[in-house]
Amino acid sequence: MTARMDARKSFYWLIGAVAVAVAAARVVGAENLLEPSRYTPPTLEAYSASPPDPPRAWPKERPDPTPMYSSNDKSRWAAVRALVDDGTFVIGRRVFPDGGNPKAYRDVGIIAEPQYRSLDVILRPLAPEDAGRPVEKEFYSTKPPVYAVLLAAEYWVLKASFGWDIAKDRWLVIPTILLTVNVLPFALYLMLLAKLIEATGTTDFGRMFAFSAACFGTFLTTFAGTLNNHLPAAFCVLFAIYPVVKAMLESRELTGLEHAVAGFFAAFAATFDLPALALVAALGLPLLLANPRRTLLGYVPAALIPIAAYFATNFAAMGEFRPAYEKFGGPWYNYEGSHWSKVGTPLGKGIDFNDEPTTIYAFHLLFGHHGWFSLTPVFLLALGSLIAACRVKDATLAPISRRGLAVITLALSLIVFVFYLTRTKSYNYGGFTSGPRWLFWLIPLWSIALPLAGDRLSRGRVGRLVCAALLGFSVLAVFYPAVNPWRSPWIQQLLEFNGVLKYN
Repeated sequence: MTARMDARKSFYWLIGAVAVAVAAARVVGAENLLEPSRYTPPTLEAYSASPPDPPRAWPKERPDPTPMYSSNDKSRWAAVRALVDDGTFVIGRRVFPDGGNPKAYRDVGIIAEPQYRSLDVILRPLAPEDAGRPVEKEFYSTKPPVYAVLLAAEYWVLKASFGWDIAKDRWLVIPTILLTVNVLPFALYLMLLAKLIEATGTTDFGRMFAFSAACFGTFLTTFAGTLNNHLPAAFCVLFAIYPVVKAMLESRELTGLEHAVAGFFAAFAATFDLPALALVAALGLPLLLANPRRTLLGYVPAALIPIAAYFATNFAAMGEFRPAYEKFGGPWYNYEGSHWSKVGTPLGKGIDFNDEPTTIYAFHLLFGHHGWFSLTPVFLLALGSLIAACRVKDATLAPISRRGLAVITLALSLIVFVFYLTRTKSYNYGGFTSGPRWLFWLIPLWSIALPLAGDRLSRGRVGRLVCAALLGFSVLAVFYPAVNPWRSPWIQQLLEFNGVLKYN
């Protein structure tokens, strides 16, 4: 090992340790805080701009403290609690004294508790045979249940081993689980990414720039303190492509085990973010062409395991294979009192009900207030590297070359982008969130392209300054929502503060 390589590896360890410590600090220090700016003032004169939308009344009594931040993670935690404490996927019930009157009801169960109230729930609709008699209908989380089952398994162990209860011991249970599913995989993610960066980069600056961006310049750090599906999806993507890239760098075919690892984690990523199904096909096709036997005996069976678990848990939860979000716009979502029943009505205001033109939405998703490139501008450099790699042919015995990996990355990114452009319900940018969270699972693919960009720009002072400036703005966006990751990005807040933009 040369002295320079040893110095770089020391850098990876030091900076990686800091990044993991930051992620851990977000977990153990998490607490949902009330922010006055998000609540309606007593009079308009007391507020320099228009009041928040939707209107929120400041609580009259002190709320119970909680490490749960938003409707998104509260819905997931409710499912975890219900599975272990109640042995069911049902997170609450709506009692109808008269089944024929949907406006006369009483909600009971976990979802009725103030700490667990969430917009991300669905209600089994009333049936014609319910008319005229007292009935109860079940609430479910809108989130795919496979992740909840895995989390519930850990909660069950904690409860059985230490007697911890997620309701009264929430400051023990929730951080422990988040350290397990958010922070420890993040440490492994950085270790593997450092290996790929070291192998693909050619200069000290390019490698250190790329690893610094991976540690502090992406939204994986931002969301480390909250339960969400985007971090595990991104981790799984890297775990899936790692053996593929490693084989590419060593100019060899993948082993049977590497086929299985790639297939399992590619499909596992899709259970967290459904568009990642495209990754299963993008990796599977070249592997199949290169080695049909290993792909059919390793990649495909391994990929079927998480996919089967996805549909099996959904059937166990609701008695059908269709995921909950496929019911959007129907009676499961549009029940009395539901946030989503406001769609198409005068009450449907705010970013959740955004109906701006597709071109405007596309701009903001790329370069605007929720922009992939405006909030994490280091990816502008990665884009240049990906385009350049598409034009270079490199000989390799591996099924996927550098050029092939660049094509896969750009193709997947385009597919996902178009997917959300064609889904009207997605025009809310993911609701109140500090970044384009539906694209987060692509982060590892783009991060692998950063060393080449850093290498090319390291040749001059101006190039290094550009890298530093873009990294700085990326870190700004990542750490701006320090109190709560489920908040608007700094660009959107700046536009709203100056009256340029308002979702109402």
